[in-house]
Amino acid sequence: MPNLVDQAICIRQWDWSETSQTVSLFCRTHGMLRGLAKGARRERGSFSGGIGLLARGEVVAVVKPDRELQTLTQWTLLQMFRRPHDDLEANLYALSMAELVQRFLPVGAPHEALYDALLRALEHVEAGEQPAPEFLRFFFLLLRETGHEPRTEAEDIPPSCLAFDPVDGGLVDYRAHARAWRMRPETAMTLAHVARGEPPELCDPDAIDRAIRLLIAYARTIVQDDLTTISLAVEPRLRKRANREET
Repeated sequence: MPNLVDQAICIRQWDWSETSQTVSLFCRTHGMLRGLAKGARRERGSFSGGIGLLARGEVVAVVKPDRELQTLTQWTLLQMFRRPHDDLEANLYALSMAELVQRFLPVGAPHEALYDALLRALEHVEAGEQPAPEFLRFFFLLLRETGHEPRTEAEDIPPSCLAFDPVDGGLVDYRAHARAWRMRPETAMTLAHVARGEPPELCDPDAIDRAIRLLIAYARTIVQDDLTTISLAVEPRLRKRANREET
């Protein structure tokens, strides 16, 4: 009998055979789930014709702790996000959020708040809103939920000495941390703004972009590896926007 029923967002999928799929699902109450959906690509079956990337649905699965791939027995499609498939910028940000979930969350660790944040971000993207503020909100929450929240207090640091130390885990005085990354006061204010749970949409768009770039660099030091989608997609667009503003 199935022993898992949950809502989930598909953050990765690939073909197993002509009719079957393997998928990585971010479940609301069960966390990350990797499974095999036999016969998922058949039009008539228990999987709504297949499990689409970034789709939200209800999954039913048989979970055995000693298996790397669990057996999915049913997928009921609840919500499709079409804009990320039709709009390049929306696609890049949505796939980057999926990559962050894939890289930071272990299998089976529940993160309901982060699931809700990902769903909110996808719905904002679907509505045609600017993706960068919501991406920053989600990114910061992911770091918080996984124990890597950066320290954003800067009361005793002169604005000209603001820096970010990825080893120390947050804002520092550059005079005492010569290898830290120098940063603008507006970037530090944006990070503090998001840390307090205030809407990032109220921040300067350029400061939002710089805050995202800083968190990307910080995330790389945490995973000690590159973040493929972000490096090839989101980061170059942020740099290009920054160059346009500076010229």
